[in-house]
Amino acid sequence: MKRIAAALTLFTRIPFWKWFNLQSDDYTQAVVFWPLTGWLTGLLTAGVFFGFSFIFPTLTALILAIIARLLLTGALHEDGLADFCDGFGGGKGKESVLRIMKDSHIGTYGVIGLICYFLIALSVLMSLPCLLIVLTIIAIDPFSKFCASQLINLLPYARPEGAKNKISYSKMSVSQFILNMLFGGIPLIPLIWTEPQTSISIIFPGISLFSLIHFMRRKIHGYTGDCCGATFLICEMTMLLGIYFLINL
Repeated sequence: MKRIAAALTLFTRIPFWKWFNLQSDDYTQAVVFWPLTGWLTGLLTAGVFFGFSFIFPTLTALILAIIARLLLTGALHEDGLADFCDGFGGGKGKESVLRIMKDSHIGTYGVIGLICYFLIALSVLMSLPCLLIVLTIIAIDPFSKFCASQLINLLPYARPEGAKNKISYSKMSVSQFILNMLFGGIPLIPLIWTEPQTSISIIFPGISLFSLIHFMRRKIHGYTGDCCGATFLICEMTMLLGIYFLINL
């Protein structure tokens, strides 16, 4: 239970650390529960959209739902995507990429990356029926967090001085990976039950994940926390595109 609380503390602004005596090891072993945090953020986002869809146009309801997720997560993943775009867009070698990503200021690449992510996400979701929007949001958040958590299994940490939050994540055992995969996969069931062809949509974030792993290994020889946030949002975006493509095939 403490490791679940640690994962929720990392990925949301809810102060679980006040209610649990969390130790460093709890955060280290929390990777397996990253997709489980997506159950909370996905359900909240979908619930806000569904509630406001009875009052406002679809676009407005979606924007309010995105704001709700940003407030819950503290824009953690979006910050990672912006830093990732700035670092890999402007850096020439490993040292410069890592230095740019560590800078708290956002640059041109970061702004463009966030604009592209939100425009694609909104345009794709708006094109779906209301029920499918709800089921898609519930499905893609945990599964994309499952994808992002595989960076810890497949890459070393890139910074020699360690993470700025002093947390060093442990690779998952086989049993932990299976649990991690279940947490990421179970929320897909209602979507696949409604639209069976969307089961193939997991291929799209899978391709994105392994492309990003290859890119990170070549550029910085590992991953950082910003890389995890960027991987989550990029996998989420490509899964959205895949779902739209398969539904309209």
